[in-house]
Amino acid sequence: MKIIIQPLKGTRDFYPPLMRRRNWLYGIIREVSESFGYEEWEGPYLEKIALYAAKSGDELVKEQAFVFPDRGGEMITLRPELTPTLARMIAQKQNELVFPLKWWSFGPFWRYERPQKGRTREFFQWNIDLIGVNSPIADAEIIAIAAEFFRKAGLTPEKVKLKVNNRKLMDAEIQRIGFAADQKGMVLKLIDRKDKLSPDAWEKYVLEKGVTPSQLEELMSLLADKDLWKKSPDLSELFPILTQMGVGDYVEYDPQVIRGLDYYTSTVFEARGISGENRAILGGGHYDNLVADVGGMPVPGVGFAMGDVVMSLLLEEQNLFPRQTAYSDSVFITIFDAGSVTKSIALDAKLRKSGLKTSLYPEVAKLDKQLKFADRSGFRFVLILGPEEDTKGQVMLKDLKNRTQEAVDRKELAARIRGLFK
Repeated sequence: MKIIIQPLKGTRDFYPPLMRRRNWLYGIIREVSESFGYEEWEGPYLEKIALYAAKSGDELVKEQAFVFPDRGGEMITLRPELTPTLARMIAQKQNELVFPLKWWSFGPFWRYERPQKGRTREFFQWNIDLIGVNSPIADAEIIAIAAEFFRKAGLTPEKVKLKVNNRKLMDAEIQRIGFAADQKGMVLKLIDRKDKLSPDAWEKYVLEKGVTPSQLEELMSLLADKDLWKKSPDLSELFPILTQMGVGDYVEYDPQVIRGLDYYTSTVFEARGISGENRAILGGGHYDNLVADVGGMPVPGVGFAMGDVVMSLLLEEQNLFPRQTAYSDSVFITIFDAGSVTKSIALDAKLRKSGLKTSLYPEVAKLDKQLKFADRSGFRFVLILGPEEDTKGQVMLKDLKNRTQEAVDRKELAARIRGLFK
């Protein structure tokens, strides 16, 4: 017995049904991105690891990136995220670009994760950024894009929420509690881990990091304060703008939202499903120094990233993926017998030239076999051009869904099929 070679751990095989879902998701992403005036772009899949060492954080570089030497000995990586690539590309042509930039991308990424539900080592990700302005309007627009995507995908505010916080606000509050400046990064990471542990385990973990019981008590009080945002000038401007943009029902303040990446400097946000496992769906925020960190001039930006794995799980849980088959808008053309091959091929070519999607059965076979194939494949309409139909200048049009059929004049066939697909 032959052993079938299995795919690499943490990767996925995209058979046609899954590919249809991915393309459907990509279609909504494109539609929403372009509706806000954003242009599609792409970067390389391989980058120098030094690009991420600058600002992404030690965990991403040392634990999550696929790092290996090229034949010249330089350490490179399969890209684990896209924002550093975006910063590098802007720095390279900063004097030629027209700001503000509105760019989006959807492509593959790799992280050396422990594969589990909602997390793979290879995944696709939507990235969208607004570069070149430091404005609450820009921050609000990016958040509004995420909300509009949810609306288009069928996820109502009762099913998903965009949770917003501000790094500058949290920095000030952490300092007020009594943490030293060099403890800020540690405290932010503690906050970021809160939802990943049970309450008792998190408190124990915090105390083990050297936080005093009184600091822990104040920190917990801080993270429970839903009105804390009123102390932030940025958020006090942001939330009314989001309401004006018509997406206020998707947004709420959450002091626990920190975002783990080091380059965020101000407003940060993430989306979570309300029911089920409450997994993070997307995350992003405002950054000021990333382009300068890779050699360019300082330029502000705001953006988010959304992976396809968790998003797909949520859409599946909510039964929001479309039920259409690959051939729901195509017509299937049979080959009646060996004598009708050339005429069936000609019919197929004529209909396709008229703008219809067609699929010709690629061999002479029993008609019953061809009809069973069409039915199982999801075709609704089937054409049969037999000797009798050919003599009369007609084609038999079968509706497999309603189990009906009609003889249609060949001159009227294309128009008749278009009418049925409307």
